Amino acid sequence: MQKVGFFKSIHVKIVLIYILLILLAMQIIGLYFARELEHTLKKSFTDSIEQRVDLVEFSVRTEITKQRGEEDPSLEQSLRTVLYSIQSEDINEISVIDNNFRILATSETNNQSIVGQRSTETLVRQSISSETPFNNIRLDRQKKDRIWVLASPIIFQGEVLGTIYLESNIETVFDQMTEINQILAGGTAMSLAITVILGILIAQTITRPISDMRRQAQAMAKGNFSRKVRVYGNDEIGQLAIAFNHLTNRLQEAQSTTEGERRKLASVLSNMTDGVIATDRKGRIILINDPALRLLRVPRELVLHRPISSALGIESQYVFEDLIHMKESINLDFSSPERPYILRANFSVIQKETGFVNGLITVLHDNTEQEKIDMERREFVANVSHELRTPLTTMRSYLEALADGAWEDKELAPSFLNVTQTETERMIRLVNDLLQLSKMDSREYDLNKEFVEFNKFFNRIIDRFEMSKSQQVHFVRNLPESQYFVEIDTDKLTQVIDNIISNALKYSPDGGNIRFGIIVHDGLLKVMVSDDGMGIPKENVERIFDRFYRVDRARARSMGGSGLGLAIAREMIESHGGAIWAESEEGNGTTIFFTLPFELDEAGEWD
Repeated sequence: MQKVGFFKSIHVKIVLIYILLILLAMQIIGLYFARELEHTLKKSFTDSIEQRVDLVEFSVRTEITKQRGEEDPSLEQSLRTVLYSIQSEDINEISVIDNNFRILATSETNNQSIVGQRSTETLVRQSISSETPFNNIRLDRQKKDRIWVLASPIIFQGEVLGTIYLESNIETVFDQMTEINQILAGGTAMSLAITVILGILIAQTITRPISDMRRQAQAMAKGNFSRKVRVYGNDEIGQLAIAFNHLTNRLQEAQSTTEGERRKLASVLSNMTDGVIATDRKGRIILINDPALRLLRVPRELVLHRPISSALGIESQYVFEDLIHMKESINLDFSSPERPYILRANFSVIQKETGFVNGLITVLHDNTEQEKIDMERREFVANVSHELRTPLTTMRSYLEALADGAWEDKELAPSFLNVTQTETERMIRLVNDLLQLSKMDSREYDLNKEFVEFNKFFNRIIDRFEMSKSQQVHFVRNLPESQYFVEIDTDKLTQVIDNIISNALKYSPDGGNIRFGIIVHDGLLKVMVSDDGMGIPKENVERIFDRFYRVDRARARSMGGSGLGLAIAREMIESHGGAIWAESEEGNGTTIFFTLPFELDEAGEWD
């Protein structure tokens, strides 16, 4: 390859760019210099004023502490003389104020009326109170110029005699800086103009061939390998253009070879039901099929070239090296409070014959339903075991006591036998409920439906509970006079209402009310049973229809509940084409609602 000439070398061009950068740096230094100069001018100005204030302070302190005779001038005259002596163009006004904030003298001839008045300046009060000088820059309300204000305390033998309040014209400092900034701005503008012109001229010699190569790269991305890059010179850029054209020819040959293999691989991946992800040897994703994108619920652009542990959300548990040696599948939990979502990931290493790791293949499968079934199975077995263990443990204890001789005690034996009988009946109820739920799950039951007038049907059930209740609970009925006919299995619906009213009686206090109501809502018959019990926490209301769920487990078991009644009720209501739900507020009772399709007696049409 021919050697590149000196003046054609890109190094020379880079040197020129550095020169331009240096010019720009000089401008930055100039701005820094202007800022430091402004600080210096302001410091010199304030130091000059403070030195004169120190002289004034000495003279004022002498006049205030001096013993005056009858022939001596008054303190006000003496102070005025001192203040007049230091007047200059840069000092607008200087005043002397005693420790009671009373103005003793001022240098402003037209402002002598303030002598003897109390000063309201904040800096004056701060200076006297803290015994330290205070200064500030503020705007003159009349001239609209900036002034520097200083309040310096007068201290004699550890006692604050007052303060010297001074207003100086610092606007002259800013005027000087404005002139300097204008000069710097002019120089900067000229430098920038020259820099831009030179930059454009030099950049064109570099960017023109690079632009051609960019256009060629875009054409290659679209599959067009016929276009060639123009060679403008024999420098490094020209050599790069020649190499680029050679690369284009090689890519054209390789592209035709790989296209067939790519199509085969794309066909396999797109027709797979499982998600597939491939990484490079550093663990970055280089390939992902559409099923994997759907399972991960992310766009392709978001996961490509990202670490696989990050894309799978397991970067806190595993690194890429851990996944390479992973023999077992792992579960990826993307569940939300609304719904579960679990994926199973299997990993396989891509290796050469030498053992060098080229990457990793990950296969994703939606495992949500299987995990949900396994979890429900485990929870169901645990709940059934727990519910059966409690009565069995109680029965074993009492039977052991009877076997040890308690059966001979005429007072204890009947009580022990009664407990074992109660626990036996409890287990029978639990088993019957489980069998009934099993039939409902497998749909191995028939509904013996018939048309009944719901008001009479509902009233009969309420009457039965009202006559048999043992506690002082009042039943309040808000039932309409209209007749509503429903097609129901009376036995199963009686079981539903019995369960709801039984729960209301269990949790209602003595003297409380249980209210019953029926309304027509959205074309359905809406039935309500409400109590004044302890209520249900808001976060638990939606779960009371789950199997074996109890808000207060200890109290529910002591009252004989199995946690299956409302689950059975929901299955039965839904099998009748209705819905059941609860509304409750902790401490204010609970209301159970359920709906049923109905028919009016008079019209014989659906409402």
